[in-house]
Amino acid sequence: MAGEPDVTRGRIEDGRENGMVPTPLAAPHDAAIAAPNGRRRRVRPRRSIATLVDIPSPESVRADLRDAVEHATEVGPAERIAAIASTVPPATLADALAGLPAVPLRTVLAALGPERLADVVAALDPAAAAGVLLRLTRPAAADVLEAMAPDDAADVVGELREEDAPVAEQLLGEMTAGEAADVRQLLLYPPDTAGGIMTTDFIAVRPTDSVGTAVRRIRAPLADEVPPESASYVYVTEPSGRLAGVVPWHRLVRAGERVPVSALMEPQTITILATADQETVARAVREHRLLAAPVVDTTGRLLGIVTADDVADVVEEETTEDIERLGGSQPLEEPYLRAGPLTLVRKRVVWLLLLFLGATYTGSVLRLFSAELEQTVALAFFIPLLIGTGGNAGSQTVMTVIRALAIGEIAWRDLYRVWVKEASVGLLLGGIMGVVTLGRALLLGVGPDVGIAVAIAAGVIVLWAATVAAILPLLLHRLKIDPAVVSAPLITTLVDGTGLFLYLQIARYLLRL
Repeated sequence: MAGEPDVTRGRIEDGRENGMVPTPLAAPHDAAIAAPNGRRRRVRPRRSIATLVDIPSPESVRADLRDAVEHATEVGPAERIAAIASTVPPATLADALAGLPAVPLRTVLAALGPERLADVVAALDPAAAAGVLLRLTRPAAADVLEAMAPDDAADVVGELREEDAPVAEQLLGEMTAGEAADVRQLLLYPPDTAGGIMTTDFIAVRPTDSVGTAVRRIRAPLADEVPPESASYVYVTEPSGRLAGVVPWHRLVRAGERVPVSALMEPQTITILATADQETVARAVREHRLLAAPVVDTTGRLLGIVTADDVADVVEEETTEDIERLGGSQPLEEPYLRAGPLTLVRKRVVWLLLLFLGATYTGSVLRLFSAELEQTVALAFFIPLLIGTGGNAGSQTVMTVIRALAIGEIAWRDLYRVWVKEASVGLLLGGIMGVVTLGRALLLGVGPDVGIAVAIAAGVIVLWAATVAAILPLLLHRLKIDPAVVSAPLITTLVDGTGLFLYLQIARYLLRL
């Protein structure tokens, strides 16, 4: 069933699964929210926008906030600002704050309070969130970080480290020791790995606990509520911290109080190594229909979990990167409107220069066949048509193949099947384009011999373009290179030169030039 962790077994590591459950060799576990001997985190429950009937626009909220600041009574604007903020979801409030001038922004930030402000900061991208925290006093900024989910706080502190490392360390020093330790632990992992996107907010119990004991421990009044996205599963851990199994929350609450947790758990479940790439994590969650996936170290100790909302962020990020690369540009590391002209130039100029150098091959081909072109000028009429058709056919194929690779539909082992499929498509499309090209040649009034040469060349170029575009992404993927670098402009440039060579070589042979 969707959401159940028992659809398969194994540990995800760099996209592969083995058939083994991790071995318990770990140190004591202290990351769980509801671990029997662990400490509990202070986590602000997330607000669900599904319960809101009418969500105001960021512009209207921004206008209301400015009005609250500019027309403050003797009581002050804080109460009115808090009332406005309580009626809108964090994402809308974050968009509204983005357009406020500096003076009213400081007033609004001070009036929101750390918990509500934590929701807003979590809705911003890390760079913008860091900018908000820098407007606060150090203790106030630390309070906001403590109220955030640890993975969100780690993203913001990581951004702060890049902008101002001493300030980031000061904020960590202002936080409680336990909260700061969680953030530091997450910062140890690269941001594009499972460890970098996981959260240490999860519910853990012992295998020897009864259902009643586990539920009472989870409901203990010393802790705030676990975020909804982290509460789909209860994780069963041994005293060493090793993950013993997983119990879906609905299975736990339906069982009798005296039933042992070990009788409900699924002992063989999907686990993900902390060093696994985030794309691997996203694929595992999607393929196995998980709401969250446990992240472990090499000894099987439970470190954290990756939730479905984290996976959604990964999918958006990876898709954006792939689209930018397919367009012939390096991915931006910041929002588009925040990127300056020099940044955009830096991201694009390398590809433009490479494509320029590649396009010089086309000029070399024309020079090589200059005598043939002088002898039969009509051949030049069809150069733009043929190289354009080949580039378009290659772009269609490369986009399809790269997308299939990205979602795991094909792999290196499918090379022959992919080639046969795309070659068949290329033959059919080449035949169609050849007939159309012959008709165009006859309409232009060139001789039938030239028309036949052009038609045959059109078919061959389309077949060649489909072959190159089908094989090259799989080859790069095999070599551990992102196949998205085989962008549509690159394929077009490659097919332009080679396709032109094929066209003029075919014309030379058929027309005996």
